[in-house]
Amino acid sequence: MSRLQLALNVSNLEESIEFYSKFFKTEPAKVRPGYANFAIAEPPLKLVLFENHEVAGTINHLGVEVFSTTEVVEATRYLASEGFDTDIEDGTICCHALQDKVWVDGPDGSRWEVYTVLADASETPALAGDEMGCTTATSTTSETTSCC
Repeated sequence: MSRLQLALNVSNLEESIEFYSKFFKTEPAKVRPGYANFAIAEPPLKLVLFENHEVAGTINHLGVEVFSTTEVVEATRYLASEGFDTDIEDGTICCHALQDKVWVDGPDGSRWEVYTVLADASETPALAGDEMGCTTATSTTSETTSCC
């Protein structure tokens, strides 16, 4: 089982939380300063909101949330076999959660991830000053990509 992830940049987090709570008839699963996410059952969607005034109304990134590291590994093997350059991040803190993931670049520069959440990452010293809840990722490529 999996669900599509849509990460949006919004100008006003509180207003956006109110709108999407009503629109999808569900409250956010997680709210942090400048960040919120919804685990929507119907349609199966992980909606992520980033407060970002400079690029409000744009897509931040896209993804597919899966429910095990095994599924991330399977996706990584498949994507590599199809010729995609993969950027693997295991045990990274991203979006206020410990995650395993793989990134690929889509057409027109779109970033896609297949990821699983291993645990919630509470406010910790490692996240201090990082409003996106992301730490420096450990990557298998020479290029480090911000998770959010």
